[in-house]
Amino acid sequence: MTVVAVSGGSFAAYDVVVGRGLLAEAGARIAPIARGRTVIVSDETVAPLHGPALQASLAAAGVRSEIVAVPAGEASKSFAELERLMDRLLAAGLDRKDVVVALGGGVVGDLAGLAAALYMRGIDFVQVPTTLLAQVDSSVGGKTAIDTPRGKNLVGAFHQPRLVLADIDVLATLPDVQLRSGWAEVLKHGLICDADFFDWLAGDGAAGARGDPAALERAVIRSVEIKSAIVGEDEKEAGRRALLNLGHTFGHAIEAELGFEEAALAHGEAVALGCCMAFRFSVAQGLCAAADAERVEAVIAAAGLPTRLAQAGQFSAEALLARMAGDKKAEAGGVTLILARRIGDAFGQRYDDTAPILDFLKSEGAA
Repeated sequence: MTVVAVSGGSFAAYDVVVGRGLLAEAGARIAPIARGRTVIVSDETVAPLHGPALQASLAAAGVRSEIVAVPAGEASKSFAELERLMDRLLAAGLDRKDVVVALGGGVVGDLAGLAAALYMRGIDFVQVPTTLLAQVDSSVGGKTAIDTPRGKNLVGAFHQPRLVLADIDVLATLPDVQLRSGWAEVLKHGLICDADFFDWLAGDGAAGARGDPAALERAVIRSVEIKSAIVGEDEKEAGRRALLNLGHTFGHAIEAELGFEEAALAHGEAVALGCCMAFRFSVAQGLCAAADAERVEAVIAAAGLPTRLAQAGQFSAEALLARMAGDKKAEAGGVTLILARRIGDAFGQRYDDTAPILDFLKSEGAA
């Protein structure tokens, strides 16, 4: 078991606990925060898999709980589901000393976290992430949001959890596509600032992409260490935290054009494709060696993730660019991209003239 502390000057410190068998210990760890009562927010897939074990653990620690399950999938990050969840919290009679527990992947964590941020102007919440993507990325850092037809994560709040419990054992129930999706975010952490970590992921660590528990645990721990250090320095993405968006501006645009249909392209798959595109664009701009982009593409492909736009579908270059210009990181019509000088060395670059991006999208196969 490993504990990674997340701390920063703008928020209260909290622990991310990574290990095996944590679900059985969750009650004892959550009880000091929950003070006797909690609502567990989950989805209709995860709730029957892991809800009973979590509730039993909470009950053993003297914590009363009930489960609110939302439909599985990105579509639940909506105003309609947020309103329904808020009504359930109100009906449960939670007060400001109670706590919300998010049991699920990134969708559940984002939705439950935003509900906790809004409920009575903010109550505590705990993340119990059940997907690899959520364990290494969305459960850490306090970003909560819902989507709108105009883009992903455009309505939200920064609301840090009180505790994160990342149980490696729950990853054994993940479908292969979800494991690969999370692995994309693990690879991203190496690409932005840790070339040695990326080297391990490309070698012995690649067993994690196939579900090896020991490799997964090491990958989760290092990813959380990287993200926690960045979040502690820059909670609200005013500077270095933007590096965590490597691959996301391209990826979010592709997801939006596909209507956020995970059956067509999972979020992590979009990030993987976006990382490849960011490296190839860096090469096109003369910022990065072609050999690095080729290696990134090879490692991502070996993990069973998409590397080329045609693998996701047919797209309009103008439509993708419009999505990128409407991204929450965009300013005054320009586009900010996270690019790379080399593997392990990412940086932000703003483009007021977006013609090079449009040309690149066309070179990638967009019409």
